[in-house]
Amino acid sequence: MNIETTIANQRTFYQSNQTKDIAYRKQALRTLRKAIRNYQKAIEEALYKDLHKSSTEAFMSEIGLVLEELTFQLRHIDDFSKPSRRKTPLVHFPSVSFVVPQPYGVVLIMAPWNYPFQLCLEPTIGAIAAGNTVVIKPSAYAPHTAHVIKEMIEAYFPSEYITVVEGGREENLQLLNQHFDYIFFTGGTQVGKLVLEKASQNLTPVSLELGGKSPCIVDESANIKRGAKRIVFGKLLNAGQTCVAPDYILVHRSIKDELICYMHDEIQKALGDDPIHHPDYPRIINEKHFDRLCAYLHQGTICCGGRMNRERLQIEPTIMEVSDLHAKIMQEEIFGPILPVVTYDSLQEAIHFIHSKEHPLALYLFTTNREHEKKVLKECSFGGGCINDTIIHLASSYMGFGGVGKSGMGAYHGYDSFLTFSHMRSIVKKSNLIDLPFRYYPYKKWKEQLMRKVMR
Repeated sequence: MNIETTIANQRTFYQSNQTKDIAYRKQALRTLRKAIRNYQKAIEEALYKDLHKSSTEAFMSEIGLVLEELTFQLRHIDDFSKPSRRKTPLVHFPSVSFVVPQPYGVVLIMAPWNYPFQLCLEPTIGAIAAGNTVVIKPSAYAPHTAHVIKEMIEAYFPSEYITVVEGGREENLQLLNQHFDYIFFTGGTQVGKLVLEKASQNLTPVSLELGGKSPCIVDESANIKRGAKRIVFGKLLNAGQTCVAPDYILVHRSIKDELICYMHDEIQKALGDDPIHHPDYPRIINEKHFDRLCAYLHQGTICCGGRMNRERLQIEPTIMEVSDLHAKIMQEEIFGPILPVVTYDSLQEAIHFIHSKEHPLALYLFTTNREHEKKVLKECSFGGGCINDTIIHLASSYMGFGGVGKSGMGAYHGYDSFLTFSHMRSIVKKSNLIDLPFRYYPYKKWKEQLMRKVMR
């Protein structure tokens, strides 16, 4: 595939104005839904080969979320696309003001390996709904899923409308050296910086969905048993390879032992005594990440888990007590099934520790104390999160999902996806019946006095 030719063809197709027709967009979304349903078995098999995801987890965390987003966009695209009336200042009388969404044009979507289907297709849905053409770049670390996506898209869409570029770093750089009208990137901070640098050369707007160390605070008022179950769910999903997985726990000293005990019980209920050989337990994506994670196991006291199998690229869900807050495990995003536990004596101490780090993509608070809830929400900056649960805030088309600071910029899902891939044009339509004279030369004192009265 010649990348330059592909992008040129997409630009020509976009300029034909077909994608600006709402009926065309809706038909494309229906076609994508049909394609996913027809390829569902192949997608599940690819996710199993790449990450050892069970069909249940593949549907719950990837395919099902994409289908829900498709349904949402199809249901609301007519309303999203309508001009929106706005108030008009008196000085513009007589006129009307409105905002009209306009697609950006040719969009690049770069996806990571941890949710290789969902994180390719969810932003693609928003780009289609907004009226763009799309170049999709899946991760080379999940080659089976990338290949199925390419095969599916080629079977249902012309390449001048939607195309998939497989490959690794070389293809990434080739794409980033092209001129796109919008770039949507999900992945690590270092590559995110490169994307932003390359985009700046063409003044291309970007969305960056990154990551960070997402804290989980458990205070002394929390429902500890239920909280442990929900924390374990959030950490076990995709073997912890989730950008919004609980990265570490800050727990009140008085309930630390009880919380660890309940979490250990929940891990055993979920995966038994030998999680590594459980048929539904995902694996680490590759040896590089496996070795990185294994190095963390020596940086604290293991409370449960800790066993690993290099041949299977699997690490047991592991809970660790960590006292050295300067250890790498407390400085780097873990992105795996290892959960450090740190105690605190006052909520302010926990908040101070969170403030010592970059803004996280997510924050989770387990509490029944309304004052604690208000305090954390007021004082902590983070992309999004949950109170008394984990992960589920991103599984909604009714709220935007995105980071803040070094955890990302921009948001998507639902209406936020439509907004992300649309330029909102502001239009004033002026009447020809009357033309107030005070803005025109020659300036007179009476004009100035009138203007000063009106423009206050």
